[in-house]
Amino acid sequence: MSRITEHKLFEIFKEKRGRRIFTKNLVRGRAPFAERLVRDKGTEYREFDPTRSKLAASIMKGSLNIGIKQNDVVLYLGVAHGYTASYISDMIGENGLLFGIDPATRVVRDLVFLSNDRKNIVPILANANKPNTYSNRICQADIIIQDVSQKNQLEIFRKNVNTFLKKGGYGLLAIKARSIDMSRNPKEIFIEFRKQLEREYTVIDYRILDPFEKDHCMIIIKNQ
Repeated sequence: MSRITEHKLFEIFKEKRGRRIFTKNLVRGRAPFAERLVRDKGTEYREFDPTRSKLAASIMKGSLNIGIKQNDVVLYLGVAHGYTASYISDMIGENGLLFGIDPATRVVRDLVFLSNDRKNIVPILANANKPNTYSNRICQADIIIQDVSQKNQLEIFRKNVNTFLKKGGYGLLAIKARSIDMSRNPKEIFIEFRKQLEREYTVIDYRILDPFEKDHCMIIIKNQ
């Protein structure tokens, strides 16, 4: 009997017993972040840890609207070392494409190493606050996901969504309340951001990510 079954989300899988989630490993036998590998009926899966990824935390909190599927083009702002990006790489498959943006030389170097195995990842050293500096290196995206620790997180998200997100595409914004205002209640910040986004886009999902990611939430919009 199979231990792994399909999740309600595209390209996500789960254990029949337990609360672990997985993606199908695009590069069989490789665990670039020392993650748990599970083989079931000839398929290899990678465990997706919600304490290391806002996207995984959002899924574990019940989000059913992340929108990521095979063959998508994804723009990842604040890609860092590529933990979450590697799972999106699994989800979009060989014919998908992920542009990973980060301003830190060291982490982009790590992403370059990751892209040696995962050919659908394109590392780009750039500042997400200045989309004009990389607009000639990427194409329109089906998905934009942002995980940036800056006070103007919302402004950065809007700039990139309005420049690169296709009509009907999904934007996933991971909000870090403590990067915005240490003195305010995080939930107040989340509600304020949601209201601002609703003025311009269709908000289709909103998840506070505690206990997996403290003082974070994920807001998902659809570009109508």
